[in-house]
Amino acid sequence: MAIFSDRSPFVDIGNPGMIVMSGSGKGEVERIGKKEYQKELFRLQLDLINLQEWVKAEGLKVVVIFEGRDAAGKGGVIKRITQYLNPRIVRVAALPAPTERQKSEWYFQRYVNHLPAAGEIVLFDRSWYNRSGVERVMGFCTEDEYDEFMRSCPMFERMLIRSGTILIKYWFSVSDEEQLKRFKARLDEPHKRWKLSPMDLESLTRWENYSEAKDIMFAHTDTKQAPWHVVNSEIKRHAHLNCINHFLSMIPHEDITPSAIKLPKRKKAKGYVRPPMSEQTFVPNHHESLMD
Repeated sequence: MAIFSDRSPFVDIGNPGMIVMSGSGKGEVERIGKKEYQKELFRLQLDLINLQEWVKAEGLKVVVIFEGRDAAGKGGVIKRITQYLNPRIVRVAALPAPTERQKSEWYFQRYVNHLPAAGEIVLFDRSWYNRSGVERVMGFCTEDEYDEFMRSCPMFERMLIRSGTILIKYWFSVSDEEQLKRFKARLDEPHKRWKLSPMDLESLTRWENYSEAKDIMFAHTDTKQAPWHVVNSEIKRHAHLNCINHFLSMIPHEDITPSAIKLPKRKKAKGYVRPPMSEQTFVPNHHESLMD
């Protein structure tokens, strides 16, 4: 199933989650224009609101996992998914490194605490797959812990699905050249510099290790019940549209947007007197310092 328009440089190759590049034969890919991108993105975001309301009305439980290399574009897609949604229904789980207490718990326990109740969607910005990725490559888990994860993860996910949870898994794929380009951009742009951690820099020297870890992870966890859907994120705009469109297609839903509401007339005041504004503490008018 193709998840872009028929003009898209991405085509399906049989795996329902797999997206690959195609082009002129010279490795060139036609990029969608900014105006066309913004128009389609907004259309998809309106449909995300429909999905949100449908999930709430039907009492669905939805988990979406976003995995991939550092700077692959996971956060950008999550940001655009949640932009107009209700944070009480759709929330992001981005867990920090585990505490010493959490390290002593059942591995999946700290993730279970963030799973959705009925009528909720949880977007995991990285997930329990940390164990098969960064923990494996950086030596943060033992061989026994790693092997146990590979055995138990498919069972854990099947258990979630049997309990009524809709589980969708995305892997964002980016080339080493594009990743390096994005890392350099983060160094040059102060508002993005916080995104670069020592772990990100270390990943540059372990590209093949992460590739091997990902291949093994797919071999064990790309199951029929919970397949991986690969998003080619070499071009950010394409990745945004492709992933969101695919996500919407994974959960059949209807437009149950409420009809337009007519606002009631405000009642006339019946003697209320507002306290003097001088008794309240207002924030300073910073804008005045910018005006001549």
